[in-house]
Amino acid sequence: MKYSACIEWLFAEAGDFPDRVRSASRFGFKAVEFWKWTIKDLDALQAALNETGMTVTACLAEPQVPLTDIARHQAFLEGVKRTLDVARRLQAKTLIVQAGSNLNDVARDRQSEALVTCLGAAADIVRGSGVILVLEPLNTLVDHPGYFLPSTVEGLDIIDRVNRAEVRLLYDIYHSAVMGENAETVVKGRVDRIAHVHLADAPGRHEPGSGALDWRRLQEWLVAQGYDGMIGLEYRPTGRTEDSLAFLPPMR
Repeated sequence: MKYSACIEWLFAEAGDFPDRVRSASRFGFKAVEFWKWTIKDLDALQAALNETGMTVTACLAEPQVPLTDIARHQAFLEGVKRTLDVARRLQAKTLIVQAGSNLNDVARDRQSEALVTCLGAAADIVRGSGVILVLEPLNTLVDHPGYFLPSTVEGLDIIDRVNRAEVRLLYDIYHSAVMGENAETVVKGRVDRIAHVHLADAPGRHEPGSGALDWRRLQEWLVAQGYDGMIGLEYRPTGRTEDSLAFLPPMR
């Protein structure tokens, strides 16, 4: 199993993001991921990546605007072009796309169609680059009230409607669990649409083993179904990061 460390939360005790990269490398990670690139010192981050030989698994496609709103598509697509430049610079292969807010005054099917249209246009931008866009469902019960896409099944349906190799799903085990989904049910037969996975335990969104999820069995099931990508560790450690990583096998 291949893991990447989300340095928004992991290794935060090291200080700024370049030093978090260095700490992750010393622990034995080969890859990191993060959220917004627009608020990072890219020069310093790139220097730390070059120094350690680390790679970037994923970052957010910015700006984060509601893709359910056609009026915001142009701003997002211009942002995808800029984000693609950053991805090339940092050699990131995955850009995380979030659907944005549900528009209460717009019919859901119209919002869904707007999202499909926007993802198709974004796929044109990244075509041939080797970069994949991954759409991320998020839970609306705890962390993201008002988000348009809390359902993994609906997310996969949107991926199928877009029907582009450049657009896949980010399956977040924590968000799915919070929404009461059964993983084997919601992704069965469609694991090939998943290009990235996030892992945190539930409840609490802390390290695996801190909650009630049978995360190890689920992880093994995904692999048995053909998933061979990264598992992004996106959780809030309950203590020191290195202590929270005791569940991992030796990484060196």
